[in-house]
Amino acid sequence: MEDNQDLMRTIQMKFPRLSKGQKLIAEYILKHYDKAAFMTAAKLGSSVGVSESTVVRFANELGFSGYPNLQKELQELIKNKLTTVQRIELANDFISEENALKGVLKSDIENIRATLEKINHKTFEDVVNNIFSAKRIYIIGLRSSTALAEFLGFYLNVILDNVKVVGNGISDIFEQIIRVGEGDLVIGIGFPRYANRTIESLAYAQSRNAKVVAITDSLLSPLASQADYTLIAQSNMASFVDSLVAPLSVINALIIAVGLREKENISDTYNSLEKIWQEYEVYSYKNVDDRY
Repeated sequence: MEDNQDLMRTIQMKFPRLSKGQKLIAEYILKHYDKAAFMTAAKLGSSVGVSESTVVRFANELGFSGYPNLQKELQELIKNKLTTVQRIELANDFISEENALKGVLKSDIENIRATLEKINHKTFEDVVNNIFSAKRIYIIGLRSSTALAEFLGFYLNVILDNVKVVGNGISDIFEQIIRVGEGDLVIGIGFPRYANRTIESLAYAQSRNAKVVAITDSLLSPLASQADYTLIAQSNMASFVDSLVAPLSVINALIIAVGLREKENISDTYNSLEKIWQEYEVYSYKNVDDRY
């Protein structure tokens, strides 16, 4: 099952040899794979009128070691294909107004836990090293990833003096990275649904012999295929809003790791900034009690 695009074809090919109960599961997945991808084995079995064990045997029949692996394959298949309308419908099935807070927080906790298990610590260190060795650093994150790119750029700009956040504006993305080349580092951030301009920008950077880092949800991501280093952050959520909690946590760790190597310079920088912030009243320094 190396290519998840073949999953539906595999189900269709094996259909004649399946048991009666397994055929019910196959029919349901072929018609409603977007919903099945987020169902437990018990929930899927209940929806078609078979036992949980029948669902597990169905997964085995397709060549998977268990149902979780089949479920993961389904999620990989659909994550970049769901329209916003479909995601809203899924959210209605799995998250209600009454349990929205609890459901979303639990999902985000699971995303962080899964990210901690999946992320490669050596790759993380390699990325930090490349940040320090780069002549120039370009950060690209479009659509819903714009906030992540701006956050990373905001803090790296305090620590370093060679950082540029690339985004939609007066000039095109390619015009902003036209001088990228060998010795530079491009950090691309993208999650389903992946922005084509981000993928194209990373491909362009590689063609110019720049080092490329992708912060994305999977090694199967189109961003990862254009990157020298990939930091995995899980963003799965059956909702119309992208869950970017785990990606933000990885970016936060990246900023802190960079900052710890430059702590003396950061202290000097923030001492200067504090004086500027106070002089120009950037922040409110008044105590709440001062209003009375």
